[in-house]
Amino acid sequence: MAVTASVRPSSRALAQPGSNSWKVARADKVAVIVDACDYFRILRKAMLAAEKRIMIVGWDFDTRIDLDPDDDESMDLGHFMLQLAKQRPDLEIRILKWDFGAWKSLLRGSHLWMLFRWAITKPIRFKFDAKHPPGCSHHQKIVVIDNCLAVCGGIDMTSDRWDTRDHEDDDPRRVEPSGKAYEPWHDATTLLNGEAAEALDELCRERWKVATGETMHAVTGRSDCWVDEVEPHFRDADVAVARTRAAYEDQVEIREIEQLYLDMICSAERFVYAENQYFTSPKIAAAVVARLEQKPDLEIVMVQPLTADGWIEQVAMDGTRVRLCRMIGKSDPDDRFRIFYPLTKGGTAIYVHAKVMIVDDRVLRIGSSNMNNRSLGLDSECDVLIEASQVDDEAAARAAIRSIRVGLLAEHLGTDCDVIADTLAETDSMRATIARFADEGRCLKPITMDEPEGFEKFVADREMLDPESADEMFEPLARRGLVKSFWVNLRHRRSRGRNVR
Repeated sequence: MAVTASVRPSSRALAQPGSNSWKVARADKVAVIVDACDYFRILRKAMLAAEKRIMIVGWDFDTRIDLDPDDDESMDLGHFMLQLAKQRPDLEIRILKWDFGAWKSLLRGSHLWMLFRWAITKPIRFKFDAKHPPGCSHHQKIVVIDNCLAVCGGIDMTSDRWDTRDHEDDDPRRVEPSGKAYEPWHDATTLLNGEAAEALDELCRERWKVATGETMHAVTGRSDCWVDEVEPHFRDADVAVARTRAAYEDQVEIREIEQLYLDMICSAERFVYAENQYFTSPKIAAAVVARLEQKPDLEIVMVQPLTADGWIEQVAMDGTRVRLCRMIGKSDPDDRFRIFYPLTKGGTAIYVHAKVMIVDDRVLRIGSSNMNNRSLGLDSECDVLIEASQVDDEAAARAAIRSIRVGLLAEHLGTDCDVIADTLAETDSMRATIARFADEGRCLKPITMDEPEGFEKFVADREMLDPESADEMFEPLARRGLVKSFWVNLRHRRSRGRNVR
């Protein structure tokens, strides 16, 4: 069943279905949830209230995690699902996970045994999704409950994700199922209802059909699935849904997310605040330079992890990030584009997995996509976008977006939201505000952009492991070129800017 959205036409709308988004649908309530401590607890409560169907789509999934380590009655995810299935035998539980990580199940001890127990439990269907081109991944992170409540963002229901916004150095709850401690982790997602939730349900059902051949129809009957403890940031808002999907069999390529990134950057007047795991897209880098040239007062602040997670990712992504930033720097003598990484009180780097983008406190985007080539044209992704102009109370929506940005900065800088708000008002600059708290325990530090050498430079310059499309993965390396792609895209952006003026 297709979603019919009650969208108010507006010439100010950035989201344009068919170009930079799939569809726009109304949500009665939308909340932004930062870090997995709150998310896992809220999701557990929402699933306990489920009546007809729980649909989970993820990059990874681990049955051994505890969704709420502070609750004595909480249990690991595997037994939690078994309990739901036993108590409500008519409840459908559908879980779809990217197939590449299937082998990890063999290394996760009780996880494999739990999957077997799920397989013989009628209400639960767990499937590995192998319907993608070679080298691609299914990277979406979506949960839909009863077709009336949905989650879309960057947090997978897996290990090494749980953390609080305090990001304490020695939090005893931040441990893997094996008992091994892991380092602080920062992430974000959204909770939404209404027609926007129905749209995400439709997306998940389409994925399920492609992966399994089984057609699922939308469930009906519930109109209010909201979790009472969650205070919405937005009410009566039009939500845009954007996707990435590689061409595969009879599925056409979708690059809505790529276009949305470019359109958001090109709409910026005063600032862009972004949190993202990777920054390796020459198209996005070129758009950054072009907009900085067009807007002399624009500043762009990005929060990222100090290094990528894993040796292969570090070689492929960290060197490319440096190469792009040095190219941007040639056109940015005033350092209006800056990348920082967050630290705990004790000086440990916090891993940033969040995918957040805010433009001028009027546009907010959260999802699963990174600013790398893979997320723009290779892997399956899903982001949601809220524009203040497309919310019934525009002034309240702008205030909410600003509060989210202030809250994220306050989290990273280890101080109160009021202090950050006052400092931003005084300095009119995120860079200056960050500098005020540079030496006070938790802080944001600029990432050093040392030129990569040797193998790392070779990988970065040829965009190895980060191709722009499924077909490019099999092109000769000699045809690829990060520097060439950046300058070609920059010339294009500059030409478009002159034509617009």
